[in-house]
Amino acid sequence: MMPLWLLGVLLVSWVLTGEVRRYALARSLLDVPNARSSHAVPTPRGGGLAIVLAFLVALPLLALEGVLAWSGMWALLGGGAWVAALGFLDDHGHVAARWRLLGHFIAAGWVLLWLGGLPPLQAGDVTLELGWLGQGLALVGLVWLLNLYNFMDGIDGIAAVEAICVCLGGALLYVLLGYPALVWTPLALALAVLGFLYWNFPPARIFMGDAGSGFLGLVLGGLALQAAWVASELLWGWLILLGVFVVDATWTLLHRLLRRERVYEAHRSHAYQFASRRCGRHLPVTLAVALLNLFWLLPLAVCVALGYLNGVVGLLLAYSPLAWLARRFEAGAAE
Repeated sequence: MMPLWLLGVLLVSWVLTGEVRRYALARSLLDVPNARSSHAVPTPRGGGLAIVLAFLVALPLLALEGVLAWSGMWALLGGGAWVAALGFLDDHGHVAARWRLLGHFIAAGWVLLWLGGLPPLQAGDVTLELGWLGQGLALVGLVWLLNLYNFMDGIDGIAAVEAICVCLGGALLYVLLGYPALVWTPLALALAVLGFLYWNFPPARIFMGDAGSGFLGLVLGGLALQAAWVASELLWGWLILLGVFVVDATWTLLHRLLRRERVYEAHRSHAYQFASRRCGRHLPVTLAVALLNLFWLLPLAVCVALGYLNGVVGLLLAYSPLAWLARRFEAGAAE
């Protein structure tokens, strides 16, 4: 049974987002549209701070309830707070790209340290003992997930909807595999994001900002890594659930690298951005992301978690049409 105090996470996030919006308007902390923006009117930013605070307060309570290991609590609390603080500074001024990247690696290293790194992975009958290579891949993977979540937070509601879908999908996998106690941490994150989404749903009244998007990327990566220690099938499931953001961002990055563009500069060349411009508004694209998660990625993640599909095969199957969509919508093409 869900602890009733979890509903407070939703309420706290909802109230705090409204307060952050008032603060941003009073201080003129606005995202002003420019040639590389996907919005048309100046909009307050930094609302993701409400997600951060609501979820971080919930973490020790989850540990005290005995549904989250203290090592996991410290991993998510320390790494998440560090990334959110770095993003908050960047939202209010500017942090050079090299220092942001260094901070991201520190946060990812903290998460890996507390969670014990990457465990041996099972793919069907094959056990992958990756050793130090695996730890390096996990470190880079966490940093990439953190950054890609920032890259993908470019239209109203998309980052929040993705986080909610992934968290609820991950919670369902825990139930199906017989780990109901693990449900509450992703559910708490989903509730924190839902409180923010009330203000961010198209047309958005406030944007998430780097503090929120980077935080979500790292925490979702941490939850996926934590799942790997429970069962390899769960890790493959979480990676499948994250597919929309992983494929679009990775496809776009690779194409921009091939053109020798400065990948850390703002742009509008993601598939979802091209799609929103074709539609003329954000809502259809945000809803399409939710539908892809619900009717494509979630069933595949369930099949992998229950052992009906090999993890690697399921991942390739899940990502292939997403790669086709990225190509169809010209992800990474010159603007």
